[in-house]
Amino acid sequence: TLFRSGTCRKGRRGQEVSCADRSGSEQGEAGPELYPTSTPPPQHVQCTLGETMADDEDVQASQGILQEIFTSPLNISLLGLCLFLLYKIIRGDQPSTSGNQEEPLPKLKRRDFTRAELSEFDGTKNPRILMAINGKVFDVTRGKKFYGPEGPYGIFAGKDASRGLATFSLDVESIRDTYDDLADLDATQRETLKDWEEQFTFKYHHVGKLLKEGEEPSEYTDDEEQKDAPKDAKDRKND
Repeated sequence: TLFRSGTCRKGRRGQEVSCADRSGSEQGEAGPELYPTSTPPPQHVQCTLGETMADDEDVQASQGILQEIFTSPLNISLLGLCLFLLYKIIRGDQPSTSGNQEEPLPKLKRRDFTRAELSEFDGTKNPRILMAINGKVFDVTRGKKFYGPEGPYGIFAGKDASRGLATFSLDVESIRDTYDDLADLDATQRETLKDWEEQFTFKYHHVGKLLKEGEEPSEYTDDEEQKDAPKDAKDRKND
């Protein structure tokens, strides 16, 4: 049996295919060169029928998918939602250029606070937010999303947060109206409070101390202000 160069035609019952030349002549007629069946035909002798059918099936499948997407209101809605989320993700990585961006407040000079004075800095009466922890007052304004009026720890804004942080409590009962000496805290709670104090000292500006009743405020010098300046500049750079 010989192969003729040209297009191919399927055989029957597992027989080898026979080929016709491009002029339409069948096997056995005079025409292009012949090749033994035991020898694979050269590169230019190929069957295109299977490839054409496969291409047609791919095109039909693609058309079916597109038709299914664009003819179903639900699929169109899901596609629009995916595109919107992708847009938000890409836009979210870009810095905001809005003119409504808040300017950082100037650094607060070192001073001490009574409980009444501290309560004025809760983010509503005053845009600056102060908190007291273990007798120290910190300016947490740049952590407004946590300690502002709408933040998860907003209950501590303008207050002594020592007991609440030591006991992991956000209840109003953890806020005392008078000076709290924290004498009833156990060893674990005191250690927890110390950890909070260290974190706030590292991250936020230490403004001064929370005064006990009848205690006189300290007088801070310019040298102490300058000593804190490098740390504050580093904190602003990391924001």
